[in-house]
Amino acid sequence: MGASCSTDSKAAKPASFAGEPVDRTSTPDRTEVRPVTAAARIASSGQEEEDGTGSQLRHSRDSVVASSHLSHFGAISEESDQKALDEMAQNGSANNVQNADIDESLYSRQLYVLGHEAMRQMATSDILISGMKGLGVEVAKNVILGGVKSVTIHDTENCEISDLSSQFFLTADDVGKNRAVACSARLAELNSYVPVTAYVEPITAEFIKKFKVVVLTNSTLEEQIQISEMTHSSKIALIIADTKGLFGQIFCDFGPVFVVKDVNGEQPASAMLASISKESDGVVACLDEARHGLEDGDYVTFSEIEGMVELNGCEPRKIRVLGPYTFSIGDTTMFSDYVRGGTVTQVKMPNTINFKPFKESIEAPEFLISDFAKFDRPEQLHLAFEALHEYKKQNDTLPRSRVEADADKFIEIVKELNASKAKPVEGLDEKLLRIFAYSSKGDLCPMQAVFGGIVAQEVMKACSGKFYPIFQWFYFDAVECLPQDEKVLSEENCKPQQSRYDGQIAVFGHEFQKKLGLMKYFLVGAGAIGCELLKNFAMMGLACGDGGRIFVTDMDTIEKSNLNRQFLFRPWDVQKMKADTAAQSVKKMNPAINITAHQNRVGPETECIYDDDFFESLDGVANALDNVDARIYMDRRCVYYHTSLLESGTLGTKGNVQVVIPHMTEAYSSSQDPPEKSIPICTLKNFPNAIEHTLQWARDVFEQVFRLPAENAAQYLADPKFLEKTLKLPGIQPMEILDSVKRAVVDERPKDFFACVEWARIHWEQQYNNQIRQLLFNFPADQLTNTGQKFWSGPKRCPRSLDFDVNNSLHLDYVVAASNLKAHMYGIKEICDRTEIAEMVSKVEVPSFTPKSGIRIAVTDAEAQSANSNSSDSMKLETLQSDLPSREKLNDLRITPIEFEKDDDTNFHMDFIVAASNLRAENYGITLADRHKSKLIAGRIIPAIATTTSLITGLVSLELLKLAQGHKNTERYKNAFVNLALPFFGFSEPIAAAKQKYYDTEFTLWDRFEVPGELTLEKFLDYFKTQYNLEITMLSQGVCMLYSFFMPKDKREERLSLLMSDVVRKVSKKRIEPHVKALVFELCCNDENGEDVEVPYVKYTLPTN
Repeated sequence: MGASCSTDSKAAKPASFAGEPVDRTSTPDRTEVRPVTAAARIASSGQEEEDGTGSQLRHSRDSVVASSHLSHFGAISEESDQKALDEMAQNGSANNVQNADIDESLYSRQLYVLGHEAMRQMATSDILISGMKGLGVEVAKNVILGGVKSVTIHDTENCEISDLSSQFFLTADDVGKNRAVACSARLAELNSYVPVTAYVEPITAEFIKKFKVVVLTNSTLEEQIQISEMTHSSKIALIIADTKGLFGQIFCDFGPVFVVKDVNGEQPASAMLASISKESDGVVACLDEARHGLEDGDYVTFSEIEGMVELNGCEPRKIRVLGPYTFSIGDTTMFSDYVRGGTVTQVKMPNTINFKPFKESIEAPEFLISDFAKFDRPEQLHLAFEALHEYKKQNDTLPRSRVEADADKFIEIVKELNASKAKPVEGLDEKLLRIFAYSSKGDLCPMQAVFGGIVAQEVMKACSGKFYPIFQWFYFDAVECLPQDEKVLSEENCKPQQSRYDGQIAVFGHEFQKKLGLMKYFLVGAGAIGCELLKNFAMMGLACGDGGRIFVTDMDTIEKSNLNRQFLFRPWDVQKMKADTAAQSVKKMNPAINITAHQNRVGPETECIYDDDFFESLDGVANALDNVDARIYMDRRCVYYHTSLLESGTLGTKGNVQVVIPHMTEAYSSSQDPPEKSIPICTLKNFPNAIEHTLQWARDVFEQVFRLPAENAAQYLADPKFLEKTLKLPGIQPMEILDSVKRAVVDERPKDFFACVEWARIHWEQQYNNQIRQLLFNFPADQLTNTGQKFWSGPKRCPRSLDFDVNNSLHLDYVVAASNLKAHMYGIKEICDRTEIAEMVSKVEVPSFTPKSGIRIAVTDAEAQSANSNSSDSMKLETLQSDLPSREKLNDLRITPIEFEKDDDTNFHMDFIVAASNLRAENYGITLADRHKSKLIAGRIIPAIATTTSLITGLVSLELLKLAQGHKNTERYKNAFVNLALPFFGFSEPIAAAKQKYYDTEFTLWDRFEVPGELTLEKFLDYFKTQYNLEITMLSQGVCMLYSFFMPKDKREERLSLLMSDVVRKVSKKRIEPHVKALVFELCCNDENGEDVEVPYVKYTLPTN
């Protein structure tokens, strides 16, 4: 962790591989050029990044009750020193005052999705959710986690055993009790800021006026019409939602005039300008560093333009895109001539929507398409849901599962209803309608999760005006989950069993339910997606029979910020292990579930646990991971063991699902994302033009000052051969490392806290005054290039040096944070009193500085690399060695590297980053960033919200049902790409595994050569020659080259007589672990014509003894 003035700060803990899942397109960190520790260069395996924890959450179990009325506003400090931290400057390290009303430690990830304004709107909104079966509780859970003002849950009916198919906050003990009353206390535990009240009386017009949004689930058509008339006239948003088996429906009415403030939630596009023409339809050209990212009809404004200053701060102007770097903005003939510079920024314009009332809309519906492969499906389902209301009205029940007579009666009602319409639906799909009738009694947890996520996001839209709402009807079905031969679904098979799974049995039959109970699944990760999947698994009855089992692993502990999405955890669970706590939570939801929790990272180091026997016993794997490396590792394991994989991730309102099916589809690793664009070194070092540049620069400074020198020094103290190993490193690395050690143990080693303040003040001067003055000495403000252009133009912003002012809060922020971090590094007692530190600063003597001639400053990355390659100085290296004290003379030195931890607000890490970045931004005239934005960028935080997680895990669980059915047709599976903000839903058939060929043999990534051992290397080569007519030219195992045609003859001859396992041991210099039953070899081969051919890998089975 780092410096801290809180007695609640906890020890650092290992980083997790499983936390918040992400969209894989944004996961990989950009390639950074920064110094590397000697330990990382020398050691065979580097130190894992650690993830420190925040302060312990102090809510007790007794404080979280159904009638809890804790406010969102005015959080009270728990530490006496917090006052000093809170005084950090509003433009620097502290949170902006307007943001202090939101508990950012709880809502941090959601804030990056919705923003403070939307969150405040939600915090003033009272929500009514009617119907507390599976769908209602899903909506309530997500809305409560989101942080509205209050939630009232309504139900007039009592719990039945079949409700437990999807109502995860009811138990067998609640059967016979009112649903809303029974689950209200459990819902209230989700968020102590949101009071939850149960209401059991009929809804009246007077009662409904209290609410901003009303959600109806499990309601009759008459109730829907009656309540919709109340809400529309009172300008109360209404959402009607229902699911019937594998079918679902949503209707939205947010009033006659509803204003959407931000349609998509994306950051406004911005670009630097190259030119603006002066004509009737002025053309704006942007610098060709990056595309402008604008679309026709967007609105923009301008800033920092020289010449055509009339555009600076202008009213938003509508644009027409002409190309990736150009667009037109209308008449510019009355403006001054453009000279240079400037930035264009997109302006988000409000969008007004006019919703039709329910009664009018049901007769003339407008649909949001959920699946473009089912384009005509919404009108069929719209009719089916309306007909189902009529069926129930006539028969006082829904059609029985797989009872043909009931389905016939339902279809007749559909036909009669359709005939009465002004615009009848053409070509009724009777097969679909029959399936609808057969499954209408179904109650499926995955469908409730899908619709619960979507509806909850619509509630948030209605509260805040953030994102575009559903207009106005949405239908979705997952009939592909049914068995390909529906004859197995007889009336007898689908009869109620008086079981908690009756809602699922009604759709799939009790024989399939038994099959689910016997399955074994491996869930990797117990974060947000992991928690939701475990809940779905428990409700579905997965691994709930004798012999079934779920294995869940996650090496992370629970933090406060997790509670906003990872709904299986409560405040009193903070600091407990995620996997253990999640397993215990779902065990309460369904005591029959067989679940084993592990705290292991998945990787080569745990293959002795997750070995051949383990994987070969599984029916499937579900990933709930937060990084690409772990995803790729698990993907490769699943390919090797021919195991299905359910892969998913979220990024704010966006989410994706991929199903990987052995021998049928491509794998997760089959497609690679483009590398994330890196920031050029020279841009970071001397020519930043955006806040992202200054934040990355600040992160690099943090590493170079507080982590790397301490790591190198610690290695120097601990390893007697440190110097010997370091001097063998190539290029300028030895000089960099030894210089950092010398600075850490001699030049910048403080004796007391005043020395830390002194160092921080002088460091400030070097960074924000001296270096800038030297830069301007080399390149004055009026410098011209060889072509006569201004040097400081285009992306190069001319900087100005800063003069330290102890009364400037941002300046003092830097010194306070840097001095405390320095003190923590050396075990010196920290001081948080800003006044005391300010007094110390005034006593520091700052060396004078005069810019020097002969100092070379690289303008391009190529120049910087050339300078580095030519800067090795043996004399300087010898001097560094001689200046280093011996290890014996440093026995009293205790130095601790500081690993950056963004989520602990008491450790000064983000305080330093924000202050350092904003000072740099002031140097270059870049708009400053508050702590919230700085934390997002510098901490590389993945925005996340519970609604998307719920939807995505519901879709994952639907794919699991298909896998359990054993579908062999890829057309029945669906990869998903969704964005709840737009909203957009895209589904596609999984891509088939690519085929390759040698001779006439086709193969995919799922195929391999199976070779039984033991064989000598010579016999192994002969085996492929005789069996496959392939000549092996190169043979490798992992990173070890075992054989090649260009290998020296004596070495080749020596290895040919060895057994394959002995060759592996000899080359790798490692033993083969006892759990390893087979070795994997990669081959390069020539065919009979001597041409290179692609071939599968080899699984070489070792003898059992």
